[in-house]
Amino acid sequence: MIKPWIFEFFPELGDAAQNAPPKAIAAHFANYLDLWTRDEALGFEGIFFSEHHFGNSYGASPNLLIAAMASRTRTMRLGVMGVVLPYYHPARVVEEIGMLDHLTGGRLEIGTAIGIPQELARLGMSMAEARERNDEIVEILHAALKQRVVSHKGKYFEFTDLRMQPPAMQEPPPVWTTVVSAESARKAARRGSKISTGFNATPQIKAIFDAYREEADRAGIRVGPDHLALRRRVTLAPTNEQAQVYAEGVAARIRKYVSEDPRAKLKPVPDAPGGGGFTLSDDEFITGTPSDAAEQIVAQCRAVGAGHFLAVLNWSAPFDEVAHAHDLLGREAVPVLRKASV
Repeated sequence: MIKPWIFEFFPELGDAAQNAPPKAIAAHFANYLDLWTRDEALGFEGIFFSEHHFGNSYGASPNLLIAAMASRTRTMRLGVMGVVLPYYHPARVVEEIGMLDHLTGGRLEIGTAIGIPQELARLGMSMAEARERNDEIVEILHAALKQRVVSHKGKYFEFTDLRMQPPAMQEPPPVWTTVVSAESARKAARRGSKISTGFNATPQIKAIFDAYREEADRAGIRVGPDHLALRRRVTLAPTNEQAQVYAEGVAARIRKYVSEDPRAKLKPVPDAPGGGGFTLSDDEFITGTPSDAAEQIVAQCRAVGAGHFLAVLNWSAPFDEVAHAHDLLGREAVPVLRKASV
């Protein structure tokens, strides 16, 4: 089975040149909350919100969106892919995880990320510092999920016998790490974290997943398709012709967005220490009718061995177009994915 998820960027209403009116923004929030609630009835496994800052998205604090959705849903898993750890003190991250796991009734998925260079730079933080902070906080997070009282002495954080409350309802919740390189995948495997990735061409993603599987095997950790998630931009419409029109807008928006990211390359790059880079490949864009999209999704997931698929639907398009894509994928493609073998 391929478990289908919504990967939610939650696009900004308006742009940097002119903010939308407050009433329009409030309606935008209400529309998306209703949309995400309907996704449960459409059969999605869950929603992963993404964290972004300073423009393009309203996802600055996705944990608040999880809290808002906790009482609106009953079965869907809810998480962030991922919380940008370098922005926070680890105690806040751990305690919010405990709170959210109880608010969701044990449906929380923990996802972590280092962040993207252009956003971190706005706060004067380099990627080198962000990686250091991320690694230190991840160490604390994993310790806190195993024990009630934690002590730590590191470069950025130091505390003794810190009791972080409440403990999570799940023992422990699933933990995910977003990666773009084999090196990052190996580190996640050693920690026992699941991983998610996208952008790169299918053969490069298979290489990243192979590195994860090999490292897990060396560490004596058993992993399989349920530990791996493939994230792609999916553009849907009732006809291929309409989907292609929509896809042109999606491609233009995403290429402009990632053009500001120094990790993005036009050609595949070798895995490099410190995080490497990624290629914005043609495989990142899945376009067509729901049946066409389902066929492409199954093929890619089988090629890389992923048991989860995270759909970024009609990325940053007007709300009505996005809502229609949710309905199309849920009603016509989700049943196909759930029956597919990997």
